[in-house]
Amino acid sequence: MIVFEDESGISMSPAVRRTWAPRGKTPILRTHFNWKRLSMAAALVYSPGGVARVLFASRPGSFDTESLIEFLTELHGELDDEKVTLIWDGLTSHRSRAMRDYLASQRHWLVTERLPAYAPDLNPVELLWGNVKAGELAGLCVDTIGELESAALEAIARVQSESQLALSFLRHTGLSL
Repeated sequence: MIVFEDESGISMSPAVRRTWAPRGKTPILRTHFNWKRLSMAAALVYSPGGVARVLFASRPGSFDTESLIEFLTELHGELDDEKVTLIWDGLTSHRSRAMRDYLASQRHWLVTERLPAYAPDLNPVELLWGNVKAGELAGLCVDTIGELESAALEAIARVQSESQLALSFLRHTGLSL
């Protein structure tokens, strides 16, 4: 099983996107300009036979080594102890001493490979983030971090329900299983 993993963040301040409106009716986004952030981690799981799954976690603030280890532990449980090759970028938390120690203790099921530096176009999870942020999260004005998390979960649920979408992210990178 091949798994691509990545983290991303979203803010309670809306991501402004181009939109259409009747002439003279400029769209207005009303927000409290709260800079609280929600961090997201996603794993796109590709199995032989063209099966793809999306696993997702979110948390206020940022993902650090400890929270990423929790995410990987949950990933292990979700994948029923299958052997996994995890492909991710060179984030500092991915290279920390604690992460290296954790990964060394998980060799019975987990092998990691790092994406080349400055190559986000090779990670299909980046396409997931683009899809979600350009869809449900674009122009979203919320009052609480909980509302932001609900919108993110709804967006991920949409991607999870469209089984071919996660496969299209992999195809778009030019990579194959």
